Amino acid sequence: MSSIRGRIANTLVKAVVKRWPRDNPTALVRRARRIFGQPKLLAYRQARGITIQPVNKSVRGEWLTPPLPHFPDAVLLYIHGGGYVSCSPLSHRPVTATLARRIGCRVFALDYRLAPEHPFPAAADDAVGAAEWLLKSGVKPENLALAGDSAGGGLVMATLVRLRDQGLPLPACAACLSPWVDLTATFACTNQNSCAMFFPEDGPAFAKVYLNGASARSTLASPLLADLKGLPPLLIQVANTEMLYDDAVRLNDKAAASGVQSRLHVYDRLPHVWHMFVGVVPEANQALNEIAEFVRAKLIAESH
Repeated sequence: MSSIRGRIANTLVKAVVKRWPRDNPTALVRRARRIFGQPKLLAYRQARGITIQPVNKSVRGEWLTPPLPHFPDAVLLYIHGGGYVSCSPLSHRPVTATLARRIGCRVFALDYRLAPEHPFPAAADDAVGAAEWLLKSGVKPENLALAGDSAGGGLVMATLVRLRDQGLPLPACAACLSPWVDLTATFACTNQNSCAMFFPEDGPAFAKVYLNGASARSTLASPLLADLKGLPPLLIQVANTEMLYDDAVRLNDKAAASGVQSRLHVYDRLPHVWHMFVGVVPEANQALNEIAEFVRAKLIAESH
C-alpha cells in the first residue's frame, strides 16, 4: 500500500493536472510547459552540494557532479520526460541531482529539442547523439548507464536500439521510469480512470504534436515495436494506477522474452513519475534508491 504522503500526492496531482486541452495542440503544449516547469524549489533543494556545469555545444545539457564521486569515471546519461513538448534539465534536477549523489557518479542531463518547434525525430536524434558523444569523449561503455522518465524512458529504449543497430558499444545498464514506449495507441489501456494525470485520449494528443505526421510505428518513436535482443540489463518502474502501466509491463515482458535481463517494480497508487517528489514522498526516495543500487551494482560488476 502506498504511503499517506503518496496518496496525498496522487490526489493533488489529479486535482491540479488532469485537465488537458487535447483538441488544441497549442494550448496543450502551453499548459504542459507551465505545469511541468513548476518544481523549481525542489530542484534547488535537491541540488545543494552538487556542482552544475552547463553544456551548449553540439550536445546541450548540464553536468551534475557530486562531491567526491565514488565512480569518478562513470556517467549516467539522464533523459527527461514531458510528453516530448516540455521540461528540461532544470525541471528534473530533483531526480538527476539525487541520482548523482546516491550513485556517486557524474550525471549528464540532456537538453534535447522539443516539439512542436522540433518534431520527430529531433528528440530521438539528440538522445542517440548524446550517447555517441559521451562514448567518443572517452567514457567507456562499461562505465555508462542510461535513465529516463516517461517520454525520456522511450528515448532511452530508442537510443539502446539505435546504438545496437549501428554496431556501437552498449551501456552497462538502463533504468526506465514510467516509460512511454508505444506511441501507436493501438493496445488496450488498463487504467482508464485511475491515472492521476492523464486520460487514455491524452497520449495520442501529445504523440500527434511530436510526430507531426510521421509514423508512430517507427522504432525511434515506439521502441516497444523494436527487436530488443542484445540490449543491456533493464530496471523498469511504474505505478499500478498510471496510464503507462501497460507500456511498462509489455516492455518488461518483451525484454525478458528477448533474453534481456529485465526487472519490473510496480509501485502502488502513485502519480506518474512520482520520483519528482523526492524528499517529500517516501516512495520517491525508495524508487531513486533502487535505481542507484541497480546502477552501482552494474558498474561494479563491469569493473571486475
